[in-house]
Amino acid sequence: MKAHRIIRILLLLTVCSTEVVLAQDKQNMFNPVNTSVTSLAIAPDARAGAMGDIGAATEADVYSQYWNPAKYPFNIARAGVGISYTPWLRKLVNDINLANLTGFYRIGDYSAVHASLRYFSLGEVYLADMEDMTIKPYEMAIDAGYSRMLSETFSMGVNLRFILSDIKYDYTAESSAGKAFSADIAMYRLGYFMAGNRECSFGWGINISNIGSKISYGGSDNSEFIPTNLRIGCNFTIPFNEYNKFSIGADMNKMLVPTYPKQNEDEADEDYEERVQKDYYDVSSIAGIFKSFGDAPNGFKEEMQEIQWSLGAEYTYNDRFMLRAGYHHEAENKGNRKYFTVGAGFHMSVFSIDASYVFSTAQTNPLDQTMRFSLGFDLDGMRDLFGKMRRR
Repeated sequence: MKAHRIIRILLLLTVCSTEVVLAQDKQNMFNPVNTSVTSLAIAPDARAGAMGDIGAATEADVYSQYWNPAKYPFNIARAGVGISYTPWLRKLVNDINLANLTGFYRIGDYSAVHASLRYFSLGEVYLADMEDMTIKPYEMAIDAGYSRMLSETFSMGVNLRFILSDIKYDYTAESSAGKAFSADIAMYRLGYFMAGNRECSFGWGINISNIGSKISYGGSDNSEFIPTNLRIGCNFTIPFNEYNKFSIGADMNKMLVPTYPKQNEDEADEDYEERVQKDYYDVSSIAGIFKSFGDAPNGFKEEMQEIQWSLGAEYTYNDRFMLRAGYHHEAENKGNRKYFTVGAGFHMSVFSIDASYVFSTAQTNPLDQTMRFSLGFDLDGMRDLFGKMRRR
């Protein structure tokens, strides 16, 4: 097996894990949706990570670039920068991590520009069959976008993204890093209503991310699907008084990628390979989006199992201190990522810091005990602080 295939299996662990089941019928049912560049599906920030990985409709923050870029025009701050770091799969290895840099700037009162850079390092991989070579595979994505309010309560946003996946196993002329381009299309609505003497808010959001080309690696005639994804969410915020408020939200998430065909019991190997080529590798990325809604081998029931869902809650005191919790669910035969999350945040006028922690409910989930750390800077607050220092 080629080393870059081995590395892709390792990457698959970032979005799929399963309990060990001995029954053969259950093993045959295991059928996750496979993609390349799986690091794009890793949530970058600790705030969303503490709320079960939700973010399509939560209140806008600096990390909206990943969850729903259409939220940026509703951000209170004029501009901001966020830095996050996630040690990944620490139960298996100690040198895999995700680093993310995000920033935005609101233009006037109705639009914003935003960009991010994410770098996923797989540490060092030793190749004994390649003259004792040690390689450092990585995946990187850089994107930029624009969002605009179309009314006082509704906005839309787009992102354009360049993807580089350098997980090649050798350095010959036939080997090269995988490259792809993609786009995100998002919308967001935030409305307010009175409940007694309290002004509550309700928001919903939709983000279709990574609509783009397939990706291929040197030495292979077939290209792979990138993780095109549909995320739909809602969020409800209730202020108890001047200092306390509570938010609860939910996200529904589905990969818009065809399911890899499974071989039938009476199907010859040659016939199966021809079917895989025709029904999977020869399918374009756009056709694959539509195909993903009706290609599960076990019909509608399995299609519904491909939907992941998350619940999250956040308590805020005086817009300074936050406590968060959430739950994420994925069907057992689609990856079995089931875990609770907790976290906290602290916000000052200049910066904010957040942390989150994962408690897995699946016995062999390598995501268990995962921690995320995020640091955000409010450029308005920094400008005011520097202004006060100059006046002194």
